[in-house]
Amino acid sequence: MRQSSALDILKTGQNVFLTGSAGSGKTYTLNQYIDYLRARRVPVAVTASTGIAATHMNGTTIHSWSGIGIKDELTDRDLSNLSRKQFLADRLKDTAVLIIDEISMLHAKQINLVSQVLKHVRKNDKAFGGIQVVVAGDFFQLPPIGSKGESNREKFAFMSEAWLEAKFHICYLSEQHRQVSEAANGGLDLDDILNQIRRQEVTFEAIAALEATFDQNVDIKRTRLYTHNLNVNSINDKELAALDGEMMRFTATSTGDSKLVETLKKTVRTQDDLVLKVGAKVMFIKNNTELGVSNGTMGELIGFAAVKINDDKDNSDDLIEDDSESTENDADKNIKGKGKKTTKDKDKPKVKKPSTQKMPVVRLNSGREVIAEPEEWIIEDETGDVLASYEQVPLCLAWAITIHKSQGMTLDAAEIDLSRTFELGQGYVALSRLKSLAGLQLLGMNDMSLQLDPLARGADKRFLALSDEADANYAMLDEESMTQAHEKFILKSGGTLSKSVIDAYANLQKKRREQQQAQIDKKQKLGNQVSDKSDSTLLATRILLEESLSIAEISQARQLSQSTIMRHIGDLKSQDPSLACDHLRPEDEVMTAVGNAYVAIKVANNPNDFNDDGSIKLRPIFDHLKQTIDYNTIRLALIFITP
Repeated sequence: MRQSSALDILKTGQNVFLTGSAGSGKTYTLNQYIDYLRARRVPVAVTASTGIAATHMNGTTIHSWSGIGIKDELTDRDLSNLSRKQFLADRLKDTAVLIIDEISMLHAKQINLVSQVLKHVRKNDKAFGGIQVVVAGDFFQLPPIGSKGESNREKFAFMSEAWLEAKFHICYLSEQHRQVSEAANGGLDLDDILNQIRRQEVTFEAIAALEATFDQNVDIKRTRLYTHNLNVNSINDKELAALDGEMMRFTATSTGDSKLVETLKKTVRTQDDLVLKVGAKVMFIKNNTELGVSNGTMGELIGFAAVKINDDKDNSDDLIEDDSESTENDADKNIKGKGKKTTKDKDKPKVKKPSTQKMPVVRLNSGREVIAEPEEWIIEDETGDVLASYEQVPLCLAWAITIHKSQGMTLDAAEIDLSRTFELGQGYVALSRLKSLAGLQLLGMNDMSLQLDPLARGADKRFLALSDEADANYAMLDEESMTQAHEKFILKSGGTLSKSVIDAYANLQKKRREQQQAQIDKKQKLGNQVSDKSDSTLLATRILLEESLSIAEISQARQLSQSTIMRHIGDLKSQDPSLACDHLRPEDEVMTAVGNAYVAIKVANNPNDFNDDGSIKLRPIFDHLKQTIDYNTIRLALIFITP
């Protein structure tokens, strides 16, 4: 089904399940419908199954909006208490359209509770109290977290009573707006492979196309996706430790109910104690339209800038230890969130908090530079009072992230390891983050990597058939009948058909977009003061190399990745064997191990181990060394080994 057809069905006021493969435009279609409703003053609630997903829609969680919180069941007393909360009751009664994004991650029990609350508060026994409900998502994504021992049959939202009651019209989007076609070369493209996975008809050609990426060199700004936190943490810790220079710590602050705080922590992709260094690869974990960043925006930390403390808050009681009494290194001090009190020893001298704090400066992959200041995540009650808050710099280390955390992201390049896949759908989620095979380096797979949940697969077949049926039925309506159906729903929902009102909303949105873009352009102009685009890039690296700088120091000075700098050195060494770079030579033990591996692979003479130019690929050496020496160290050693 095309997006335009789905919009036509949505506008009739029917309950709709909007689905489709990753990149098919589900979020775009939802936003189109939301704008349509708001322009006509139809009260619409925008929610999502998780806090992370909600940020993509500029909405809230369905748990907060409905008042169900973290409950799995509601008693009659619970329902009575909820209905007596005037703010909540008014919100539920006034809503005409409820949107729930990322429905695949909402547990069946919770969607039942949402319907139960709406029925009770609105005094209407129809599904969800009789309002239009639009749910969106893809059940081939990873399932919701449930109780230990629960099967997906018990967790999937489409198995709930509320789902059956709602009688959703299925709109299965068929257009592709993420993956880039590569079929012009005569081979399969990523979209072809993803569709094969969805059908569970993966061909040998598809597997071969994926395996062909094992030795593919992808963008230096790639993201590494792994199945387990252990691998992710190990990679991030190792990469951070390898960086030289100043270390800064940013300590989270929190207030409110401890259980709710823990709930926030599970939603937020950062650490209580965030350690950063210049050169660290980082990812933003919260939308910030003013900065022009969104949840999932990647970049590199290039420094720390003094930032004025927010004067909007009353900081008169905010005290910290006197520097004169501290023996702690300034670079290793905890940086507190704005407007929070410390819990230091009361007997130590106290002074007012300084007017500035050092905050991370991030160069985004787009080239812009932004300052990451602390952000706050909150849980509110039905009256708007804050029950819990969590404040931290909105960054996490991002050399590697888990596949679970990658849901909803779009990546240009990724290194993906599926060799320890433990959950059905993990491989599909990981691969569908990418735009094309050109951006993929797949390190490994197991028997489960390309498998999907059989229940989800069976449901998907049914959804596709029902979508085709709905598409055919609505196609039979002439334009006049369709328009009448749309207008009837608007009036029924308390909206307006006034052209002047609709035009005024459109003009306001246009003005907001222009203002937003102007802010982004201004920040980009300010952030792009330093740029090295000269043709003499090798010469620039050589000058620094001859000053006996380390690779990390050259990387920082050039603002390029360390692997790029090593490629520069390799090119320079091949041009001039007498190049002064011995200070970079790895330890003798490493040189011996890499040298032996190099010789062994060369003697074996396996054609698969060689590049087209006759050089040995890094992967065979890495495997021969049983993965005990990282790629960058191997690359560096080869500079001194290869002729």
